[in-house]
Amino acid sequence: MVSRPASDEDVYLRNDVQIAAKILVVGHFAVGKTTFIGTMSEIPPLRTEETMTQAAAHIDDLRGVHGKTTTTVAMDFGRLTLSDRLVLYLFGTPGQQRFVQVWEDMTRGALGALVLVDPDRLKESFDVIDLVEQYGLPYAISVNHFDGTPVRSDDELREALDLLPETPVVTCDARDTKSSANALITLVRYLQERAR
Repeated sequence: MVSRPASDEDVYLRNDVQIAAKILVVGHFAVGKTTFIGTMSEIPPLRTEETMTQAAAHIDDLRGVHGKTTTTVAMDFGRLTLSDRLVLYLFGTPGQQRFVQVWEDMTRGALGALVLVDPDRLKESFDVIDLVEQYGLPYAISVNHFDGTPVRSDDELREALDLLPETPVVTCDARDTKSSANALITLVRYLQERAR
């Protein structure tokens, strides 16, 4: 038997599962989408990060953001196998308004979205939630707690983000596998409930 080298498709896609689900990981600029996908992906994530330049300094608002030197310019991609039957393909969208045209293509075939939210910058999530709703994607909110960010109650978050009562809200730390997995599980369960 002659072995062949692994192709990119072999690394990123799995053909031995019954259900492959496309999930978007969305959120405003610098909320932790790339970190979240990197934390959750069982394969080396595909990233399209570029160094931030002075040209974008007047466009990308870095207030409340510390140590950010790169930004996603197309997408992030990762894979997570949940069982022999189900694999999640995670697609991270760019957070800046100037990349919104990428969203239309990325929403095709997506079952739902996990919306990452920074509790210090809640109002920056409005445009993202509006886009998710515009494309008709069911979604869950995951509040990404960075070091020192305020803890807000679910009721406070629901009111601030004007969420429907059935929209799941969960907290996570995008750097932590367990809490990030819990956020994804919350979204998957919500999608399953809606499918019944």
